[in-house]
Amino acid sequence: MIWLTWRQYRVQTLVALAALAALAIFLVVTGFQMRDAYDSTVAGCQGGGCDSVKEALVAQYQTLTYYVTALLIAVPGIIGVFWGAPLIARELETGTHRLIWNQSITRGRWLLAKLGVVGLVAVVVVGLLSLLVSWWASPIDRITMDRFTPLMFSGRAIVPFGYTAFAFTLGACAGLLLRRTVPAMAATLVLFTAVQILVPFVVRPHYMAPERSDVALKSLAMAPGVDGGAFGGPKDGWKGVHIQLTGSGDNASMLVGVARPGDWVVSEPGSALDPSGREVRGTQGCADPRVDPFECFATSNLHIKVAYQPADRYWTFQWIETGIFLALSGLLAGFCSWWLRRRVA
Repeated sequence: MIWLTWRQYRVQTLVALAALAALAIFLVVTGFQMRDAYDSTVAGCQGGGCDSVKEALVAQYQTLTYYVTALLIAVPGIIGVFWGAPLIARELETGTHRLIWNQSITRGRWLLAKLGVVGLVAVVVVGLLSLLVSWWASPIDRITMDRFTPLMFSGRAIVPFGYTAFAFTLGACAGLLLRRTVPAMAATLVLFTAVQILVPFVVRPHYMAPERSDVALKSLAMAPGVDGGAFGGPKDGWKGVHIQLTGSGDNASMLVGVARPGDWVVSEPGSALDPSGREVRGTQGCADPRVDPFECFATSNLHIKVAYQPADRYWTFQWIETGIFLALSGLLAGFCSWWLRRRVA
């Protein structure tokens, strides 16, 4: 049965391995180029001019990084559509499953060979690609420190393993239920895309309870001679990234968004609060459009509340999400086995 499955899917497997080899050559060549550029510019840089050097290197490779990461994120869905969906649907559609089941092959063994052999190849191919992309993009990732953003988190480290296993078994289940290849491919694409959108914004923020902090606005003020980015040198690593002024006079208010390299801020931009925790309005809250808010920050006693996931939770989140998708894959495989034994004639 393993030999038969290999014969059926050897063309797809060889094409996938050839594409992986071609992409690997490209990533290795450009990866060493990025490392040489990083070592010759950023690695030995010291002082206040380093930000411009880092920004130049990021600008040079950022578009390419986004394209490669987006491709990696799309690959599990492509495998689910073109490998998973036809896996069972094509057999049911053409009726060849009856011929196989009338031999010495049981339904369970047939399904196990299908899911196990093809699924293992799919996971290995995408897993190798994911590890290669993570190595390739590491110089840029060390500068941007944005691994928690939805695009970068989903296109790095080990989560693509889980995505691939889930997409593949999802496609197989869709084919088993719909019994037609094209509808199964469409259903797999829609469902997998929906899950990929839902998880980063609805599920992922709740893997662990976020840390909470009071960030003093004066820590975001301009600080000459400190290499802290466009908004100066914050004492505890926080940087201001967004200011929204609304209203005027006594009704004026201000929302401040902050970020810290490597952390994932899960709260919305916060209102300026006084030491007692009450929202301040009017010019006393640094919301006067005629006054530079950062100059006001420097002498204020205001703060905002921030909820965030610390950078050191990155790998914990990676393992949690990978485990979730592998568990879903196992449930889908179990459902396929039950449905095949009970409902398919």
